[in-house]
Amino acid sequence: MLQKTIEKLIGEFAQIPHERKPIIKELSDYIAQNAKAHQKIKLNFICTHNSRRSHISQVWAQTAAHYFGIPKVETYSGGTEATAFNPRAVKAMRDAGFDISIKKDGTNPVYEVRYNSDSPGLTLFSKTYDDVVNPKNDFAAIMTCSHADENCPLVIGATKRIALTYNDPKDFDGTPQETAKYKERVDEIGREILYAFSQVQ
Repeated sequence: MLQKTIEKLIGEFAQIPHERKPIIKELSDYIAQNAKAHQKIKLNFICTHNSRRSHISQVWAQTAAHYFGIPKVETYSGGTEATAFNPRAVKAMRDAGFDISIKKDGTNPVYEVRYNSDSPGLTLFSKTYDDVVNPKNDFAAIMTCSHADENCPLVIGATKRIALTYNDPKDFDGTPQETAKYKERVDEIGREILYAFSQVQ
């Protein structure tokens, strides 16, 4: 299922708006520079609540690194505050083909996400971007929402800051468009992240 989703999104690279390409290139260039130097490629995706877009981006980035065979990629996510990985986003990721299980239940559940049977799995839960599990230096801060980008002007320890922002599917929670909008966002983020990794030379 996930393989089909990946192939579909790769086939849709032409749908990426022209004005997004320079921003995505910043991410591709950062990955390429670190790969060429044989250094770890640490990507921390940051949003306000670390509940939807930042988690979706983190998972897609680790998946894209595996798919395109780019080693030493470590992906993280965080918020300016912590809430919970939203169940609607979890469902949309499952629908895309990701294997997601709950490791610990509660108000801020801990999930394990796998993109293939051989992967060690990603541990996801909502946290602040400077949480103890996230990198403290030599990482790219990728701002996935405009609110966090505007309200968090300085990300301490980041060597690169990229504003790759997305509209919030939360705006459609509880509406007839909810499922479609979450799928749309998962696809859009996946398409652009896969494209970024595909451009790494």
